[in-house]
Amino acid sequence: MKVTIAQINTTNGDIAGNTAKIVDAIAKARRQGSDLVVFPELVTHGYTSQDWFQDRDIISHVDDALTAIVPATAGITAIVGTVRRNEDNDGRRLYNSAAVITDGKLVGFADKSLLPEYDVFDDPRWFEPSPPGSYRLFDVAGKKIGVVVCEDFWNDKTFWKDRLYETDPTDEVIKLGADVLVSINASPYNKGKIRLRCDMVAHRAKLQKLPIVFVNLIGGNDGIVFDGASLIADEEGDIILQAPAFEEFVETVELDVRKPDARGITGGEIASIHNALVLGIRDYAQKNGFKRALLGLSGGIDSALVAALATEALGPENVLCVMMPSPFSSTGSIADSEELVKNLGCESRLEPISDAFEILLKQLNLHKPTKGGESLAAENMQSRLRGLILMAISNAEGRLLLSTGNKSELAVGYCTLYGDTNGGLAVLGDVLKTEVWAISRELNERAGREVIPNRIIDKPPSAELAPNQKDEDSLPPYPVMDPILEMYFEQKASPDEIVAAGHDRERVYWILNKVEHPANEFKRQQLPPTIIVSKNAIGIGRRRPITHKYRRQA
Repeated sequence: MKVTIAQINTTNGDIAGNTAKIVDAIAKARRQGSDLVVFPELVTHGYTSQDWFQDRDIISHVDDALTAIVPATAGITAIVGTVRRNEDNDGRRLYNSAAVITDGKLVGFADKSLLPEYDVFDDPRWFEPSPPGSYRLFDVAGKKIGVVVCEDFWNDKTFWKDRLYETDPTDEVIKLGADVLVSINASPYNKGKIRLRCDMVAHRAKLQKLPIVFVNLIGGNDGIVFDGASLIADEEGDIILQAPAFEEFVETVELDVRKPDARGITGGEIASIHNALVLGIRDYAQKNGFKRALLGLSGGIDSALVAALATEALGPENVLCVMMPSPFSSTGSIADSEELVKNLGCESRLEPISDAFEILLKQLNLHKPTKGGESLAAENMQSRLRGLILMAISNAEGRLLLSTGNKSELAVGYCTLYGDTNGGLAVLGDVLKTEVWAISRELNERAGREVIPNRIIDKPPSAELAPNQKDEDSLPPYPVMDPILEMYFEQKASPDEIVAAGHDRERVYWILNKVEHPANEFKRQQLPPTIIVSKNAIGIGRRRPITHKYRRQA
């Protein structure tokens, strides 16, 4: 049997556009002689459509997409992630489903049973779980096909040490006598996820002696990036078709080909983060109608990396870098920024803030800083003046403003609300400072030249809001702080576990109380959408109160 992976990039709510892509992919699969073409979860409507799935207009037109797709399946079977109406009076109005369509006829649905509500997921808010005992098989080209939707595949007791659910729908489908298992997914990217999926699919295929077709969504949707990296494993657990990550992909393979394929598992994790950020920028801009972007270029590594990523995502002709020196900006920062702009080939603009800063100091009777932290209002006013200029240019020229703050700074509140937090998209909001350096070096290595000047990469980090200011005047060194933040956010480690890993107790508690301080949570909840590249990230999946009195005691 020939099977096609149809890893396509969808847009939330663009039902007509998504349907057209589905129909085109079906036609391509047919030309390739495929028997079965498989699409990701909820490709008709977009997985991150959120409360649109409660909208009465969406519910009343729930069949529109399938009405257009069904006639396109002449001579082929398509499994399409979609929604179907719950005809009962009880429960949510929609099921999250896989529609199975054969030769112009809708054969049936496989509804999602396990509905995740952790991290970025909130499925029980929108969907009704599949009715008990509704599992079934579908006949395709003489094979019995078992179909499961995303989370229903992710609860294998032989693979996971800790499971979230007692039942395993995939086991139930296998017990019915499936010859081939199909899993359709909208599994977001985070560090380590691509390899994890490969291991999980290969493990189950080998254990059950069953070919598995695992298809995943591709594309950026707000801050969530889906990487694709779909795959097919044969009954020996060998990967015989591997879709590349972060790209659309429609390709066919014979299930018994017995030829390993590892195209999608190339490069290291830093390269994957790089690719996720580029896709996140490109899709957020394009899907929201922006052709051009801008950012403030300070001469530091964060803004330099954002400029390089934006240039890769949108083209150098569509990126504007604005340099806004203040009385405390070093001449080296301006020179380094000019060199970066030359290397990137993008547009630049000089908009000094010194005169406006002096006027406002006098008007507001503020003291000009003579050292870091002496006059925070005056320090922050420089950042807010820059934010004002950038937002004015964005407004006047229709450019998407990219925020440049990194996760390490945002975690502990080392940022200025309505200043450097301004923007339409926080590119590095889930990227630790040490990862910023690593991605910058990887970017230069990938290009085979010094795109980001090494002087920018190697210079000590500084906000340059006061004379001779350095980040380490206010914060622990980033190589010391970042491992603590990584354990806290990504592993949900307790303070004792972090200390046991070799970190200083006093420093651990200082950092965690900084992260959890109401003032810093207040800032983070006003950030632009953040491109997510890790588990438990700053962004849509993190839910904490602003108003609280909880403090950790060492």
